[in-house]
Amino acid sequence: MVLSLVIISTVAAGLLAGVYLLTLDSINAQKAAKQEAARKAVLAGHEDGVAIETAVDGFGGQFRVMVGFDAEGNILGYEILEHQETPGLGSHMVHWFKNADKPGQNIIGRKAGSLMVSKDGGDVDAITAATISSRAFLKAINQAYADFHGVEATTGASQLNVQSDEVQGTEEVVIEVAEEDIEEAADEVKEIIIIEEKEAQDE
Repeated sequence: MVLSLVIISTVAAGLLAGVYLLTLDSINAQKAAKQEAARKAVLAGHEDGVAIETAVDGFGGQFRVMVGFDAEGNILGYEILEHQETPGLGSHMVHWFKNADKPGQNIIGRKAGSLMVSKDGGDVDAITAATISSRAFLKAINQAYADFHGVEATTGASQLNVQSDEVQGTEEVVIEVAEEDIEEAADEVKEIIIIEEKEAQDE
C-alpha cells in the first residue's frame, strides 16, 4: 500500500509539474500584458512620464502597485496589479484614492513622498475601517516616488522599473505597536467576520 501511495504521489507531482511548465509561457505572457496595460493607464498619455512598479505588505499580505509620474514627479495615476486585501474593505484601494469627487481621497496630480492618512497627521482620507491597508498603500506610493528619483524622466520615453519578487528597500526592524493600530486591526477582523456571516446567511 505504501509503495502504491508513493507511486501515485510521484505521478501526480510529475503531472502537476508538467502542466505548470506547459502553462508557464502563457502565464508570463498574461502578466506582461497586464503590466503593459497598467503602464499605459497610469501614464495617461504622457509621453515623458515614468511608470514605477513597487510592492509592500498590506493587511492581507503583499500587494503590488504601478504608479505613473510626470516629469515633475506629480502622480498621473496608479493601478493595483495584485493584492490580497479584504474584499469590501482594503480592496477599495483599487479606486478609493483616485476619486475626483472627493479631494480628501484623491492623490492624482499630487506630489508623493510624504503622503499620510489623516489619522497619522496627513491629509489623505483612509479607506473606511481599513486604515492599515490605506497606510500600506500610501507607503507604496511614497516608495515609488523615491524610486522615481533614480529614473531618468527627461528622455521623452516612458520607462518601467519592475522590482523583483522581494520587497525592495525593506529592513528588519523592531517597532512598538500603537494601541490604536491594535484596535484598528481588531475592527477590521470584526468587519471581516460580519461580512462572512452575512454571506453565509444569504446563501
